[in-house]
Amino acid sequence: MEPWLQLPVLFVVGVMAGTLNVIAGGGSFLTLPVLIFLGLPPGIANATNRVAIFLQNVGAVWSFKRFGVLETRSLLWAAIPAALGAIPGTWLALTISDNAFQKVLALLMVAITLWTLWSGRSKPDGATNAKDAPHQLVIAAGFFVTGAYGGFVQAGVGFLVLAVTTAAGLDLVRGNAVKVLTILCLTGIALAIFAWQGRVDWLVGLSLASGTILGGLLGTRLTIRQGHHWLQRVVTATIVVFAVKLWLAP
Repeated sequence: MEPWLQLPVLFVVGVMAGTLNVIAGGGSFLTLPVLIFLGLPPGIANATNRVAIFLQNVGAVWSFKRFGVLETRSLLWAAIPAALGAIPGTWLALTISDNAFQKVLALLMVAITLWTLWSGRSKPDGATNAKDAPHQLVIAAGFFVTGAYGGFVQAGVGFLVLAVTTAAGLDLVRGNAVKVLTILCLTGIALAIFAWQGRVDWLVGLSLASGTILGGLLGTRLTIRQGHHWLQRVVTATIVVFAVKLWLAP
């Protein structure tokens, strides 16, 4: 693709991913393959993708806090353990080969997409009874492991965060508020490490981020208009196609 076309393409993909992140999650399953197909090495794409994720979640945290949904104490049992977990996860991402990362990403794209489709049908309420929720130390450990995953690949981490918040007894509204704060903190740590190691293409990352910010606003409107199920089917098909292309790529 011509260089002058890449930035507009990144903006459009960013809008799609930002919309998806608000409605269902998993926007990185679109952005990561696109960054790779545009010519970025998988390791650089993995690092650069964090720019858009970080900036989008800055706005999301501010919005949840403004509406009084986000409790600051969730920093202690969710965001901080996840941020600590992101450190070993990010170092693993720095040491794995590009080819191996590409194969792992393809497998994760299919596995997590199928898991979220299944879990969405088996748990329509999206929350457990608070009295059945595990001990806070167990929940913190779950966030640490989720942070390690997020530091490694980012894609699909929102689904994992919501799984832990659901186990903790939170409803989807409060769970999403904790999700954006947790992802903001773990992504900030991962992005700082990647930038320190010179793995971030800032021009590409900021172009993508401009789209994800707009996509977040559009996603809010689509959520209100109940466009979730139609969009999820379209995105699921797109993710599977991208996963096959990644797996078959040399």
